[in-house]
Amino acid sequence: MGAEVAERVFTPDLRERLARSVQLTEPLLSGPLTTTEAAAVLSTTEVLITGWGCPPLTPGILASAPALRAVVHAAGSVKPMVTEAVWDRGIIVSSAADANADPVVAFTLAAITFAAKGALPTAAAYASGWPPFTDRTGADARTIGVIGASRIGRRVITALRASDAGFHVLLTDPYVTRAEAAELGAEPVDLPTLCERSSIVTVHAPQLPETRHLLNADMLKRIPDGGVVINTARGSLVDTEALARECGAGRLDAFLDVTDPEPLPADHVLLRLPNVLVTPHVAGAQGSEVRRLGEYAVSEVERYVAGVRLRGRLLREDLARLA
Repeated sequence: MGAEVAERVFTPDLRERLARSVQLTEPLLSGPLTTTEAAAVLSTTEVLITGWGCPPLTPGILASAPALRAVVHAAGSVKPMVTEAVWDRGIIVSSAADANADPVVAFTLAAITFAAKGALPTAAAYASGWPPFTDRTGADARTIGVIGASRIGRRVITALRASDAGFHVLLTDPYVTRAEAAELGAEPVDLPTLCERSSIVTVHAPQLPETRHLLNADMLKRIPDGGVVINTARGSLVDTEALARECGAGRLDAFLDVTDPEPLPADHVLLRLPNVLVTPHVAGAQGSEVRRLGEYAVSEVERYVAGVRLRGRLLREDLARLA
């Protein structure tokens, strides 16, 4: 991450905590380093804190870090950064994805609320003024389809079940058993059934080769008329052009924080439709919220120093089903 972002993620108080936790006797380095300076720092580094934009930890880089024992990622996905060489070395890997999850959950719940109340108007809806009360919709007893019991998907389900709106929650996830789904308070179904029975479909699956266009033209057509698609996961999980056709016909509405491609071309139809809200990938931690990532990362370093298991620790086998 750039210096400006790093200053927001690691505020002065967090830097002080970090320095105390590792008993640092010299000031923390700030600003970009030359290749020579970086190599000198890595040569004695035991814990490496990374963030957005970190280059892959290749065998060559790891060779210059013989003392490295742990990588603490002050962001979400570690897939672009962690190579097989990291696992082969037995290096501990932790991600602050949990700290990034709650803002996404809050964004998703807001989108579900707007979707349930029909807050995205079509041109026809307001042609003769506000819709009459009898034509308005609400949240109570809605069936919500959740695709993916990820850390975010699970939190969304928990929040929906805690609501007094009486939501019925459907879940599709190949890694979740019927017993686990029941414990979450969701009904496990396959994807076609979820689409056919849900008035609102929210996507929380990881980006994998097998999840590309998970919501394809066929699945989108199964969603009932007036349904809503919410995507805060990855744009590639939804067939953009198929969704554009359904929304353009006025059959579906959509709340999209991620798109494929990202960003969409300035003249793309999804940016012009009144029943589609496209936001610029802001569901995750933004602005003052990014301090949560720094707090999580510093806490992980403190746990490492204390010899306590890291909360955000990932294993090699976890990556196959994580974003």
